[in-house]
Amino acid sequence: MSKVSFIGLGVMGYPMAGYIAKAGHEVTVYNRTKSKAEKWTKEFKGKLADTPKECVNDGEFIFSCVGNDNDLREVTIGTNGSFHNIKSGAVYIDNTTASAKVARELFNIAKEKNFGFLDAPVSGGQAGAENGALTVMIGGEEKDFIKAQPIINCYSKKMKLLGASGNGQLAKMVNQICIAGLVQGLSEGLRFGQNAGLNVKDVIEVISKGAAQSWQMENRFNTMLDNKFSFGFAVDWMRKDLAIALEEALSNGSKLPVTEIVDKFYEQIQESGGNRFDTSSLITLLPKK
Repeated sequence: MSKVSFIGLGVMGYPMAGYIAKAGHEVTVYNRTKSKAEKWTKEFKGKLADTPKECVNDGEFIFSCVGNDNDLREVTIGTNGSFHNIKSGAVYIDNTTASAKVARELFNIAKEKNFGFLDAPVSGGQAGAENGALTVMIGGEEKDFIKAQPIINCYSKKMKLLGASGNGQLAKMVNQICIAGLVQGLSEGLRFGQNAGLNVKDVIEVISKGAAQSWQMENRFNTMLDNKFSFGFAVDWMRKDLAIALEEALSNGSKLPVTEIVDKFYEQIQESGGNRFDTSSLITLLPKK
């Protein structure tokens, strides 16, 4: 069993850290809102730290799952950041969805300090985290990946090393680009079916076994038809992720016309107060007869 540090106990990090603890590892946690960390330690019998720097004392594996690039820099290289106290030979696994730029920046600092760094964003949403069934896209060095693999496996159903530092984040951008187009297409199809007078649930029963099938269709069509949007990844977070992808596209010469359009649709949902709706709320922008 290993000594593990986990920084960031949001809707994803809380259950992820829990699965690591349930596997028998000794887990110390830090969260900006201390009450959530206190709740976690009562539920999973772990230890509580007051700062990221304190959290990583003697940690062999350090995980973080925070909001964005700025949050990640704060908990790593900030005044009380974890990077000031990580021991030689440890491996830092960052599950935040952030930019490839910050991943490479932190990788280089970690290398100078003689510990490993993996950018390891996840996909599967809150349900995937709660079920210990996340997909993990990883960038970094193979030796660190091999070392960390058994711990990451506590909360994942699939993980893969995709190359150099930053490649995990780039893969997550691909993931979010694909999801944006899929959800918009599903929204249009469902609303079209309703306006055409079809029994849409019967239609989905048939087409979900064919080429139109997707995770979004299988898991979201019912809640979309019921006008319920509290079942997953929030619009605010999707816009953050799409902004990262759109910025990266500018630097690598990619054209993302559909992603740009869907991003604007999500902006409309935010403007109407749907910031915390899940991503399937795109259907609310389409008129129903």
